[in-house]
Amino acid sequence: MNELFLPQKAVNQTFKKFEDLGVTIDIKREDVLHKEVSGNKLRKLKYNMIEAQKQGHDTILTYGGAFSNHIAATAAAGKILRLQTIGVIRGEELGQDLEKTLSGNSTLKLAHDNGMQFHFVSREAYRQKESKDFLNKMKAVFNSFYNIPEGGTNALAVQGTEEILTEFDKINYDLICVAAGTGGTAAGIINTASEHQKVMVFSALKGDFMKAEIEKYTIRKDFEVVNEDAFGGYAKSDDGLISYMNSRFRESGISLEPIYTGKMMYGIEHMVKTGVIKGKTRILAIHTGGLQSIAGYNKMLEKKGRLKISYENYV
Repeated sequence: MNELFLPQKAVNQTFKKFEDLGVTIDIKREDVLHKEVSGNKLRKLKYNMIEAQKQGHDTILTYGGAFSNHIAATAAAGKILRLQTIGVIRGEELGQDLEKTLSGNSTLKLAHDNGMQFHFVSREAYRQKESKDFLNKMKAVFNSFYNIPEGGTNALAVQGTEEILTEFDKINYDLICVAAGTGGTAAGIINTASEHQKVMVFSALKGDFMKAEIEKYTIRKDFEVVNEDAFGGYAKSDDGLISYMNSRFRESGISLEPIYTGKMMYGIEHMVKTGVIKGKTRILAIHTGGLQSIAGYNKMLEKKGRLKISYENYV
């Protein structure tokens, strides 16, 4: 097995204590497992990449938006494992002047530098990416490849995310919190959490579909989904969230990003302060990585004249 996928254990680090309430929030630093294939992406890619090699594939094809953590991680993993990677990217306009796109998009530049070939499609076409017709079109263009869905979530991905919680985690925490985009990481956490533990999933997207997505990969149904209704939807934020992230970085030294982990941690603290999370509770929040998105997000904030994420030498 390649050293990238050797057994990985992340350190748990105290993020915030509410001593008057008897609440401690620890964060599992999955983000530091690997510099480029970090957090839940390493977990989700592990068994998919192993299966691709087992089947004799030398090319991985997958999907994502212009700032996708999954796209960046897949490209990096492909380079390490000497596999070719193809990214089907939402937004055909991004392919009209690739040099210009790469100069303004750190995520795609990172993927490109790691050898990923891009195939840009319209948003309408992208919505059909899970159809048999779309897959056949990709095969006509690229011939043979191992297909990994958007965000990396499938049964093999969940097998990987089931390795996040340690025996210590299963014994010593009352509440496990995790952010979700496609639900694969949450499913792995739910499948391996102890019976006495509650699992709370913070969806990065608006809408009430996340629970059904997660249930495709779980037997246990007693988990809670918190929908993203505080900041306006996926990748949306306000200065309050950015200020919170900057403040917590100064206090803890832990970098968060505004799409998943920042909103999750903000939400957990809000629930503690408002009494939704009651009593003496030891909380473990999963840091799913994704810090590569900060540079691109800051460019967007700068263009809008907004408060920026101010991490110096963030890790």
